[in-house]
Amino acid sequence: MDHPENHEDFKGLNVNSGVAQPPSVNPYLTRRKRRRLPSAAEMVEGIIKGDITILSRAVTLVESVAPDHQALAQEVIEKCLPYSGNSRRIGITGVPGAGKSTSIDVFGLHVLKDGGKLAVLAIDPSSERTKGSILGDKTRMERLAVHPRAFVRPSPSAGSLGGVARKTRETIVLCEAAGFNNIFVETVGVGQSETAVHSMVDFFLLLQLAGTGDELQGIKRGIMEMADGIVINKADGDNIHRAQLAQAQFRSALHLFPPTASGWQPEVLTYSGYYELGIPEVWDMIDRYFEFVKGNGYFEKRRRQQARYWMFETIDEQLRRNFYDNPEVAALLAEKERRVLENLQSSFTAARDVLDLYFSTRR
Repeated sequence: MDHPENHEDFKGLNVNSGVAQPPSVNPYLTRRKRRRLPSAAEMVEGIIKGDITILSRAVTLVESVAPDHQALAQEVIEKCLPYSGNSRRIGITGVPGAGKSTSIDVFGLHVLKDGGKLAVLAIDPSSERTKGSILGDKTRMERLAVHPRAFVRPSPSAGSLGGVARKTRETIVLCEAAGFNNIFVETVGVGQSETAVHSMVDFFLLLQLAGTGDELQGIKRGIMEMADGIVINKADGDNIHRAQLAQAQFRSALHLFPPTASGWQPEVLTYSGYYELGIPEVWDMIDRYFEFVKGNGYFEKRRRQQARYWMFETIDEQLRRNFYDNPEVAALLAEKERRVLENLQSSFTAARDVLDLYFSTRR
């Protein structure tokens, strides 16, 4: 490359040519070959044998939005169905800071003392701005995360609680087929996800805190009515009296609610997840619940209701996806949205026009 500084008018200057730039790609880098995706039969065989690696890959397929991955995942789930249904499914929710992850860690270790296997499916909230998730539940379940008979799997909500709930339901089937006889489902927190999680578990546990003001403030009535048991965490040290007071308040509140469909009277207990106090009592309550609902037939009735619920939920989701993936609908939607925003057409007639187009393309 010629430099103006080398012109004869600048004889007193010398310009070096510089050092040749190295390549932007490491010449010693070898491209890794993508691993072949196992067939459905191979995945089912690995899952039934309890292969955690194969189970993790199957769960990843369930969470994928790629059509070929979804088709393979559904085939695997169908073949795993005969091996599922043999677990105790427990949903765990609570206000932020109630100690859900810490409690799951100690509850899980207590369950594993008697043998068996435990799968923890944690729904992690996604950012509305970046759509990303921290997926940090494993770091708060230090002992369970490294336990040889535990499987901890955080899943991002990705802004769609209904979608991630359906995928969690399918993941439960895979975990049961892999021999996990205890399933914990941790929710995002008190809010919309509780209804979806309640529709896939046998026992719904609500974690609460004492000494945070009005103990009933901020708790939706619907969440209280769904709870099969309420446990007040951090009942230790100077907080024991406040925890006992909150226990009495919750017991009084529960008497105001109508009887549960199962006939079970929800109990309110106190415990300390950090100091591991009262854990056996909490689990004894859960054992008594399962004995009660299996004795009166509600357990099987509830499982059948849940299967029916998720059939219709899946139909609703597929219809919604088919509607928005239709290119003609997408084009008309953009035009109708513009007309509505410019006040040229009402929202209702615009919606009717788009639906009329969609139904005409289905004929």
